[in-house]
Amino acid sequence: MYTEMFKTFSEQTEKNLAPFVKFNKLVTKNVETLTELQLNAMRTYSEMGLAQLKAASDVKDVTSLTAFTGQQMAAMTQLSQQLIDDSNKLQNVAKEFKDELDHMTTENLKAATPA
Repeated sequence: MYTEMFKTFSEQTEKNLAPFVKFNKLVTKNVETLTELQLNAMRTYSEMGLAQLKAASDVKDVTSLTAFTGQQMAAMTQLSQQLIDDSNKLQNVAKEFKDELDHMTTENLKAATPA
């Protein structure tokens, strides 16, 4: 008798908590993706900054200064493109999260609404 009661209680609890488990998994996946995106961006920007510092340290005369300033335009173009790419990636992650959350909400409403 008690075994059946605990089994029923356990099944009902699992069923009631299923949406929370799905939501937590979705948030965890999103945080993991955002963290990876941020780490990659930090690595890229750090490498770009270090390359510029190394290039600046090689300036010894007017000729190398002219070459360095010319290189700065290319570096700024590369930085701008990287910022645009990272922004697009972030937008895609946010859209994916929203779409999955909308889908999950729709499923939960269908399950909760009596037919």
